[in-house]
Amino acid sequence: MKTILMYILKVVGIILGIVIIYVILGLLIPYIPVSAKDDGQKKEIPIYIYTNGVHTDIVMPVKNDLQDWSRKIPFANTKSQKTDYQYIGIGWGDKGFYLDTPTWADLKFSTAIKAAFWLSDSAMHCTYYNTMKEGDDCKMIMISRNQYQNLVKFVEDKFDRDQNGNFMLIPTNAVYGDNDAFYDAKGTYSFLYTCNTWSNNALKAAGQKAALWTPSDFGIFQHYK
Repeated sequence: MKTILMYILKVVGIILGIVIIYVILGLLIPYIPVSAKDDGQKKEIPIYIYTNGVHTDIVMPVKNDLQDWSRKIPFANTKSQKTDYQYIGIGWGDKGFYLDTPTWADLKFSTAIKAAFWLSDSAMHCTYYNTMKEGDDCKMIMISRNQYQNLVKFVEDKFDRDQNGNFMLIPTNAVYGDNDAFYDAKGTYSFLYTCNTWSNNALKAAGQKAALWTPSDFGIFQHYK
C-alpha cells in the first residue's frame, strides 16, 4: 500500500512539475520577439489581429485582386447569408474547444484533456465582419502584397479539403453568431500548439512582429502595444 501511495505521489509530482514549467515558459518565452521583415514593398493591405479573450484570429479583406475569400468560404454558409461583409477573420483551433467552449465558463474537463494531449480534431473558425475597430483586442497591421500572398497561403494550407479541393464545412448549430461558420482543418491542437500559436505563426509567415512562441493571445498582443 505504501509503495502504491509513493508511486501516486510521484506521478502527481511529475504532472504538477510539468504544469508549472509550462506556465513559466508560457509567460517568459513570448517576451522573446521575432522582428518584422521589411521586403521593401509598399505596405498597402490592412490586416488585423483580433482576440475574443480566448482565440486570436487573423482578419483580412474579404476580397481584393489577390484573393477572394468569399469564393472559398461562401457567405451562404453563415446564418445571415449577407454578401456585403468587408472583412473575414480566420482562426485555427481544437474542434471541441470551438464547438463546445464559446467561453471559459463552458469548458469541460474532457474537452481540455483531449485538446491538451493531441486527442481531438481541429477546425477553422471563419467570421465575417462589416467593420473593424482598433482597441486592446484588435490591432491593425499594414502589409505588402507579397506578404499578404504568403499569409493567404499559410492560412489556406491549414484547411482540410474534399476530393474537389473545396474547404469542408462543418454542419453545426454551435456557431457564435449570424456571421460565422466552421470548417475542417489539418493538424492537431495541443498545449504546445494552440490556436494562438497558429495565429502567431501566421504573423511570422507574413513577415510581421511575433513572439518566438506563445500559447496565449497575450504573447501576441504585447508586441503590438
